[in-house]
Amino acid sequence: MSSFFDLDINFEDEDNPNLNVNAIPAEDLLKAIESLPASLKEVAMGILYEKRSFSDVSQALGIRQSELVTRLHRAQLAIGMFLMQK
Repeated sequence: MSSFFDLDINFEDEDNPNLNVNAIPAEDLLKAIESLPASLKEVAMGILYEKRSFSDVSQALGIRQSELVTRLHRAQLAIGMFLMQK
């Protein structure tokens, strides 16, 4: 079972296929990410689109992993809302 607090995210959640980031077409995901505020966009781009590790993205942005997780959750909610409106 994957956890949002893992240092490396699993992009194919076998327990819940609805959380599978790979199921979202790349073009749709990119449009959704581009609609985000800058602080969320940087996190979503690094984690969800570029598929970098939590550790790598948090170090690159100079933020703690707990802040990264908070921003990622907010970004995921916003992306979900964006995709639902589509």
